[in-house]
Amino acid sequence: MWFLAGSFGETVTRSCTVPAGVPVAFPLVNLVGEAADCEAFMATAKGSATLDGKALEPDRYEGTTVAISGVEGNPLTQRGGRFSTRACGLWVQAEPLAPGSHTLSIRGSSGSFAVSVDYALQVSAG
Repeated sequence: MWFLAGSFGETVTRSCTVPAGVPVAFPLVNLVGEAADCEAFMATAKGSATLDGKALEPDRYEGTTVAISGVEGNPLTQRGGRFSTRACGLWVQAEPLAPGSHTLSIRGSSGSFAVSVDYALQVSAG
């Protein structure tokens, strides 16, 4: 699986080379927090993604317990060490992309938090 990043709420344009034959996954909008945080976040979560102008269907994850192992000061939790928390959001998982150039647009929001990410993807030949 090749993971593409969303954003922390800003508008971003990125380029990335993706290996051939590898599925891709990315969030439209997501959150890591307590169960109540996920419930409130998912109540207004919405988003969309297009790949080469075609809509992709997101999967909805209301809240799943996850184990996190992070270094002190990491951009997601700021905390170092290992701990359990909840993760929720709207995610897309796509089949491997054909070799060549692709454009991916990711839009997501929950409440006043909004994500806007545009990717220029280059898929290497096998």
